[in-house]
Amino acid sequence: MTLSLPMDSVSAAVRLADAQGLQWQPGQVGEATAHGEIFASGDEGAGAALALALALDRQRAVRAGPSADPLADTPDERMWLWVQDARAIQRSGRPYRAGLPEGLRHRLIHVAVKTAQDALFALEEGLRCRDLAFVIGEITGNPRALDMTASRRLGLAAERHGVPLWLVRLDARRDLSSARMRWEVASAPSPAPGWNAQAPGTQSWQAELFRARRHPPGQWILREDGRLVAEKVGAAAELQRRREGGAKPRPG
Repeated sequence: MTLSLPMDSVSAAVRLADAQGLQWQPGQVGEATAHGEIFASGDEGAGAALALALALDRQRAVRAGPSADPLADTPDERMWLWVQDARAIQRSGRPYRAGLPEGLRHRLIHVAVKTAQDALFALEEGLRCRDLAFVIGEITGNPRALDMTASRRLGLAAERHGVPLWLVRLDARRDLSSARMRWEVASAPSPAPGWNAQAPGTQSWQAELFRARRHPPGQWILREDGRLVAEKVGAAAELQRRREGGAKPRPG
């Protein structure tokens, strides 16, 4: 059974959160260790791209945070892990190393496995390694192995060992999860470059944060151009989506 608040209650809650400065924005470290999920179509690379953007944004925020060592000017050069199950590789392809941000190309550890169960094992083992900067996983659909127990195991491992995790859910419906932040993302048109109309535009995504412990739901246009920038989507679109019953579930 799905419970929903009246529209005026939802609007009041969002206005109160805005007034208190609780709305999500780039540059926030948030929880001690990130455990996030990103729902995306397997027809495009928006999910993995946003996972990378969020991981880099979090690293920048940690370096600039109040607990950062002001004398430490050495960038984080730890390796990072990307795990894909076989269906994810079929849908979105393997990582293209030359297309990654320059600072990440030589640090990538890519693991390709056959099943979702194997992917969960590899992800949990990666999260136990404090020598990793962060972990990204790609799993397709809603496999039985990825239940609430498996999700909690990933979250606990991330918290215990201090390694952030972003799990990309390709062509999946929104099921139960212990992830602290849950996004749904799709590619968005890039703004036209000012200096060359034929050049590629800035990476852009239409992203909905539909669950978070410390932030109200919201929608943004996110852009990555050296840093992550968020442009809040108008309230009218959000209200219309809620009236229509929310986003339709993707096939499992």
